[in-house]
Amino acid sequence: MAKEMTLLWGSGSPPCWRVMIVLEEKNLKGYNQKMLSFEKGEHKSSEVMEMNPRGQLPAFKHNNHVLNESYAACFYLESQYQSQGNKLIPECPAEQAMMYQRMFEAITLGQKMADVIYYNWKVPEAERHDSALKRNKEALTTEIKLWEGYMQKASGPFVAGKNFSLADVMVFPSVVYLYRFGFSEERYPKLAAYYNSLKDRPSIKTSWPPTWLESPGQDLLKDI
Repeated sequence: MAKEMTLLWGSGSPPCWRVMIVLEEKNLKGYNQKMLSFEKGEHKSSEVMEMNPRGQLPAFKHNNHVLNESYAACFYLESQYQSQGNKLIPECPAEQAMMYQRMFEAITLGQKMADVIYYNWKVPEAERHDSALKRNKEALTTEIKLWEGYMQKASGPFVAGKNFSLADVMVFPSVVYLYRFGFSEERYPKLAAYYNSLKDRPSIKTSWPPTWLESPGQDLLKDI
């Protein structure tokens, strides 16, 4: 099964990491995979463009089925291998509803993180304004506080309740990204507890971005 799968990925990319976590959770070992360098522009190579014409990672293929959006790939893998490995969509209606809600809210969290972390990269120097970056940081602070509140009220240790689910697959890489860029554990103790409870989960530890093990993070979010 896994030998019919190919994953082109980049280290440190939350979308890539999501797919890798699901592959581990479903015990799909031995898939074809290749780590590419964003810094070297390898995500724009012909190899990637043939699978993903946007030149983005991940690029995932199973037999002749191509799924380049991480949410699509994760849903597909869970649907095709429901009885294999760990079940990632809860049967309990309340947990399932919460899972769907939180996993799609994770898109907003990721966008607001990117608006701060990649501001200088995305916005030409002549168009940058301190006031715009300040607004972006305020929006991200509000968003993180929202997630801190979610974890405060959660009915279990995971995002959607008592079971690890696709919601955690989507949210956890973004929480690690916050850590990577220096957000305060003291200011957000529930998110810190969530991070510490999952960082050694086998599927996460096995697929941890290798470049993050080799290099320190930054402190762009220390004031968030």
